[in-house]
Amino acid sequence: MNSTAPFSRHNSIIRRTLAPAMSPGPGGKSACIFCEIAARRVPAHVVYEDDATIAFLDLFPYTRGHLLVVPKHHGARLSDLPPADQHALIRTLAELSRRTERLTPDYNIGLNTGAKAGQVVFHVHFHIIPRYSEESPFDVIDRVRLTDPEARSLLDVLSAA
Repeated sequence: MNSTAPFSRHNSIIRRTLAPAMSPGPGGKSACIFCEIAARRVPAHVVYEDDATIAFLDLFPYTRGHLLVVPKHHGARLSDLPPADQHALIRTLAELSRRTERLTPDYNIGLNTGAKAGQVVFHVHFHIIPRYSEESPFDVIDRVRLTDPEARSLLDVLSAA
């Protein structure tokens, strides 16, 4: 088995789950699920929002409290964003990192750029993945979908400023 196999299998599951929300829009172009969430046309468990960014719970978390930090301006890569949006994204990443420390002092921050790096949604986003006692949560192939009760519990902890 090659080292990208877990990404490939997991990514195909996520793509199937997201497919209805990413169906072709006007002109046959696929909608961006993160643009749809930022515009509030698709529901998400939003933890934080300002004029330039939005952060929400990952629907298929690696660990409890796994967050996605997303700019509202669409760009597939960090380098696609204007400098002001890059700065806003990093400010929000720092704020949500502080909030993640309410759950645990240990966490990973990740940015996947490009399909070979594991990027599934081609809208730049950071992952904040709290670490508890797991040896490596990244070895899990079948991640469990976040439940509404668990999301509500996490929103209570992470949404307060």
